[in-house]
Amino acid sequence: MRPRSIRLGEQQHGPGENADVDRLLRGPGDPTRVEGSARWYASLTSAVHGLRGGVRLDDPDELAVLFDKRRCHAVLAGAGVPVPYSPTSGADAPPVRGWDDVRALMREHRMPRLFVKLAHGSSASGVLAVESAGGGRIRATTSAELAPDGRLYNSLRVRRYHEERQIAAVVDALAPDGLHLERWLPKAAQRGRSADLRVVVVAGRATHAVVRTSTSPLTNLHLGGLRGDLDDARAAVERAGARWTDVLGVCEQAAACFPRTLCVGVDLLPATGWHRVAVGEVNAFGDLLPRLTGLPGSGAEGRDTYAAQAAAALARHPRAPHPHRHETGTVHAIA
Repeated sequence: MRPRSIRLGEQQHGPGENADVDRLLRGPGDPTRVEGSARWYASLTSAVHGLRGGVRLDDPDELAVLFDKRRCHAVLAGAGVPVPYSPTSGADAPPVRGWDDVRALMREHRMPRLFVKLAHGSSASGVLAVESAGGGRIRATTSAELAPDGRLYNSLRVRRYHEERQIAAVVDALAPDGLHLERWLPKAAQRGRSADLRVVVVAGRATHAVVRTSTSPLTNLHLGGLRGDLDDARAAVERAGARWTDVLGVCEQAAACFPRTLCVGVDLLPATGWHRVAVGEVNAFGDLLPRLTGLPGSGAEGRDTYAAQAAAALARHPRAPHPHRHETGTVHAIA
């Protein structure tokens, strides 16, 4: 039974928000449920590897890494990209079977504040921002709603759990799909709100950026986060003695780990004071930034993210059929 507190219009669907596709990838069930991301991952990567024909804009092997936060973190760290510390990064990391393992890793690695993430999650599905303090106090901020029957549902309302038994129940429900842990880095603020950036990198170049601000640790725009002021962020970086080009360069360094993938969306975490940054995640499909045109000097000025990708794809594959060229009486497109 779906939790009564999730009202119509508040549900958050899975990737793509298409119920039929969701059933094909995760199997039958409520599309707002959190569980099933491991099956979704296996189905997606299998389908992508089976594609034939067309021109690949996303490399299947790189896509498999991008949709596994543990593997992606290890690749970034190995390439020298600044990332939050993680005890679950890479193939040799210990498995996280539930809340008891999370608690043990928190103690072992001195991580009183951390993010618990689904290994194959997206759009903040199943993410918990966990904070512990003296006296056994603990709380978790998340968009996952725990139903009376123990099932988890994605919600558009961010909530906080203050009882450890509730947090344990959420983590234990998530654990079978695989979990990734990261140290929670204190982030910069803009106008009193926590701030980070989503930077789109197309063909190796940072082309679009948006500041995301929130009163909660989850800055995703669909969870109530607001677009911040990019000019203010750039000015704050420069006031801190850093260079904006270096900030974008970190994103391009992260994208360079996936050279056969045309476009990625980088979640960039500016430290308190804006003097340095770290990469939180690299998203294979992180380009949904409506009404946003290219950064000055990026080569994508006046273009949205999709137009920038189309131009880059045609430049990379000049012999591919043009999407608007009628050469044989049919419309061709780059697949």
